[in-house]
Amino acid sequence: MSPVAPSPGRLPSADDVRAAAARLAEVIEPSPLQHHPRLSDLLGLEVWLKREDLQPVRSYKLRGAYTLIASLDADQRAAGVTTASAGNHAQGVAFACARAGVRARVFLPRTTPRQKRDRVAALGGGLVEVVVGGDTYDEAAAASHAFARSSGATEVPAFDDPRTIAGQGTVALEILDQLDAPPDVVVVPVGGGGLLAGALAVLPQATRVIAAEPAGAASLAAGLAAGAPVDLPELDGFVDGAAVRRIGGLPLLAAQQGEPHLLAVPEGLVCVEMLDLYQTDGIIAEPAGALATAGLRLVGQPGSPLAIAPGSRVVAILSGGNNDVSRYAEVVERALVHEGLKHYFLVEFPQEPGALRRFLDEVLGPDDDITLFEYVKRNNRETGPALVGVELQDAADLAGLLRRMEDSPLRVEPVPPESPLFRFVQ
Repeated sequence: MSPVAPSPGRLPSADDVRAAAARLAEVIEPSPLQHHPRLSDLLGLEVWLKREDLQPVRSYKLRGAYTLIASLDADQRAAGVTTASAGNHAQGVAFACARAGVRARVFLPRTTPRQKRDRVAALGGGLVEVVVGGDTYDEAAAASHAFARSSGATEVPAFDDPRTIAGQGTVALEILDQLDAPPDVVVVPVGGGGLLAGALAVLPQATRVIAAEPAGAASLAAGLAAGAPVDLPELDGFVDGAAVRRIGGLPLLAAQQGEPHLLAVPEGLVCVEMLDLYQTDGIIAEPAGALATAGLRLVGQPGSPLAIAPGSRVVAILSGGNNDVSRYAEVVERALVHEGLKHYFLVEFPQEPGALRRFLDEVLGPDDDITLFEYVKRNNRETGPALVGVELQDAADLAGLLRRMEDSPLRVEPVPPESPLFRFVQ
């Protein structure tokens, strides 16, 4: 007999999560829990990675999708399902539908990387129709909701449903089964909050839970501050798998009750960690997949308000590995800016021979490298503006560069990362 799904409108219990685990055992194996030497040595902790990037759809999202779809009755299966996703949840729905023989219409925002779009179609095996439209996950969700009303299809929420939450909570249940004792800390990446809500349902109170959100999409922090889910006025969509404008209602309730520690992780640090995972560890992580390990680097720094005691056993959930290789140029750029190695300046050059040579000889240091030079020459002006990108070998070299710029007769204006001009260079 199949386990009974939790009732809509309430948070799932630990028993609900265990029932979801029994259902999932039909289709997937537990993901590996691996000791991670690089972060352990870097932070003085015992760090373990929960490798959800090694799931059949390369993320944990299939857990919630399969749990919900497997609970549908015959009439609901015949009517089909619909969902909205930034990409990973859609792949989970496609995986579940292919095994259950259920048709689905999946709505993806235009920001979804092509790699994820193609994977949804491939996993669906002809049962999934992909509709791309809107600029954010929330716009795709509105389109999915409208289709459900007009067609009678069952919505498969990415995070705000007790069945989805129960399925996603099996990640934490496996962590407890795979260790000889509960971890001291679990770092959970947060977008809509389903994984966090499921983890809070099963982790013991003695385990400290850190909820890591993208700094440019901190919808959980906004919801907790307001006492209810609210729309973020601005959204940085770079961490696409976790860039949700409005936290789910049930996940917010779980956070209000479970009181996890909140952590806003800069997108640049996520990029630094993505590159370290790739170059040092041989792990391909998408931005949301590196969110927890990047957050761990942040709390592992001396003086952090969320500092973890040395030697603590810490688990970071590596939530997904669906990264498009075409994004790595932007990842490298954001990482260099975050580390203080890449800077941009507006330089007014006199329109006379030798001006650029003097800039190279007198302003730039011997190890500084020009990575961008966009110059506009105007015949009716004595000077011409140039946007100049400079990469340093050491962040400490910036002080000398700024001093030489100040001493130079050239007019130089630094372009800060928050400037709209950065949209043209990233």
